[in-house]
Amino acid sequence: MKFQLAINMERMSDKTDMRDEQQHNLDMVQIADRGGFSTVWAAEHHALEMTIAPNPFQILSWYAAHTNDIRLGTAVAVAPYWHPIRLAGEAAMADLHSGGRLEFGIGSGAYQREFDRMRNGLKQSDGWQYMHEMMPAVKALWQGDYAHDGEFWTFPASTSVPKPLQKPHPPIWVAARAPISFDYSVENGFNIMSWPLTRDMGEAELYKQRLDDAMAKFPDAKRPTFAMMRHTALYDTPEGADTALQAVRRQLSLFENLFKNIGGVDNGFTAPIDFSDLENRDEYDPGMLQKNLMFGSPDEVIAKLKLYEELGVDEFIYYASLGLGHKEQKHSLKLFIDEVMPAFSS
Repeated sequence: MKFQLAINMERMSDKTDMRDEQQHNLDMVQIADRGGFSTVWAAEHHALEMTIAPNPFQILSWYAAHTNDIRLGTAVAVAPYWHPIRLAGEAAMADLHSGGRLEFGIGSGAYQREFDRMRNGLKQSDGWQYMHEMMPAVKALWQGDYAHDGEFWTFPASTSVPKPLQKPHPPIWVAARAPISFDYSVENGFNIMSWPLTRDMGEAELYKQRLDDAMAKFPDAKRPTFAMMRHTALYDTPEGADTALQAVRRQLSLFENLFKNIGGVDNGFTAPIDFSDLENRDEYDPGMLQKNLMFGSPDEVIAKLKLYEELGVDEFIYYASLGLGHKEQKHSLKLFIDEVMPAFSS
């Protein structure tokens, strides 16, 4: 099993200096680079302090200038927010800036609140249609002149400038949870990243079954790399466990606000939602979170990861952004590198 890092600049309040958050983010990426992580992922979100990532390619170019080996991926570029020519060119430029280290991740978008601002009138549930039209156009633009006449975009012959360093193109990843996304990825030779949110191992098993089902539909397809993400926090004291659980519950209450488009974002800061008001409140029970998320001592995390390895997960995505303090985040990552990763070195 290989290991990837997903991390975002995040501010829970305006008391955190943006420059401090920026430096912490880079510190974490450099620790992961030195520690042997295969990839770091940058998100795309807009007008939200909890995920400060208006352009993932800009973030990755910044990482590229300060790292040596780690590959640099978008998780994800949101297809409905882009024009194919611009997306192809910005991705290729990031591949150039990084010396050919780009991993190109694309998805359909997460929050209706963002759609209301970035693609007004489009339902989040329809975003996948833009991704399906986008990818053939981007791949063609990376190769040379290409004209497009589709449902969502139309443009005369054009090409990506620059072209990616990697040939025929950077590895392509799709954020997949629904069966249609697994089928699309397998049919087109794209790698898959999945996120069970806070749900139990059964959700991870469901995604693996959807991969198996897609492989059965397309028996001649090459099996994609299958990655799975979990919020991750390692600690070596009871106090560390309490701190991590309090942080992730606070961050998840903001996520619920955005995911359900409940409202209440002031100057970029999202209002927390009272879990008692949610029908799915059980998904945020502290004991359940402790069990389902990649939380625990190094030995506990190794045991959890072995379940994912046995399931058939090729790469685990360590999701570091959960509102935890900078000191605790770095301690967790170093514990993971020093005491967990050696158990999977073979």
